[in-house]
Amino acid sequence: MRKAIGLALGLALLGTAADAEGKLALYNWGDYINPLILKKFSDETGIEVSLDTYSSNEEMLAKIQAGATGYDIIFPSVHMHDIMMKLGLLEKTDINQSPGFENIDPATFRSQEDPKSEYCLPYAFGTVGIFYNEDITGPITGWADFFNIPEKTGAKITLLDDMREVMAIGLFMTGHSINSTDPEEIQEATDYILSKKPAVSAFTYESPTLLLSNDIAAAHFFVGGHVYYVDKPNIKYVIPKEGATLYQEDMCMLKTAPDKAEAKRFMEFYLRPEIAALNVDQQFNGSANVPARELVADYIRNDPTITLPPETLKRVQTFVDLGKALKLYDRAWNTIRTAQ
Repeated sequence: MRKAIGLALGLALLGTAADAEGKLALYNWGDYINPLILKKFSDETGIEVSLDTYSSNEEMLAKIQAGATGYDIIFPSVHMHDIMMKLGLLEKTDINQSPGFENIDPATFRSQEDPKSEYCLPYAFGTVGIFYNEDITGPITGWADFFNIPEKTGAKITLLDDMREVMAIGLFMTGHSINSTDPEEIQEATDYILSKKPAVSAFTYESPTLLLSNDIAAAHFFVGGHVYYVDKPNIKYVIPKEGATLYQEDMCMLKTAPDKAEAKRFMEFYLRPEIAALNVDQQFNGSANVPARELVADYIRNDPTITLPPETLKRVQTFVDLGKALKLYDRAWNTIRTAQ
């Protein structure tokens, strides 16, 4: 999940070898790596692992640019991977030459700046769609249904507090690419979101808790939210028919990494199918590691919202670096967030 929860659990499970050979510092999305993976790595190598978390790409980049040191590996979304490449913040690892890299699906080589994965390792992917309490909302199929929930049922809905994700909804609903740099198209998307804002109770990452407590009936959220609802059959997830984003996170070594050898060793450790599968089983994301997909639990492997069929892939889009056009989105987002 893209929020810093469960960190205490993760750190408790890491362990520290008394005769640690080295150290490794990870900076990842909150709740986005199975703590068992880190424990297994420490047990096998004697390398002490620490984990800090962030809730957005922008938060992570701002901290690194502000001079944060000591981190070895980060996990940016693919468009942030490209931005950090342009800024000279990433180390070339040649991970694509390591044994086991043949396990990685070429379809996940989505980075424009690192198309051969010479720097970073494709890590996890998934969609951002809608979780909803079907007992309250009835079946829903897309964004139009989602925004109609408050009027139809009197129940509340939430959107992510994420500029690109929210703007993507507006762009989908006005028939444009989520990576549009056309000012008129961006304005159309902004106007669409503004027209729906009265129906939105909050922009938040805390929707799993709110949905479980029945404070809201539906939420814009990451597919990994499945982890919260495994015993809640009334809470469903839909990839909207009008379109949804497909995120991808990559594993990258910082140029300033103090423990480069340990970082490379961890990246190679993660190439093992049985290790990558551990993350899928806990995080409910897709894996870039093809053999790992056959090792995950049947109910995950057979879930079409996690293991995406070809027809679903036709209606999802992935963010790219917008360059200078990002300022248009910043202004649009400010307008949306401050509008009464």
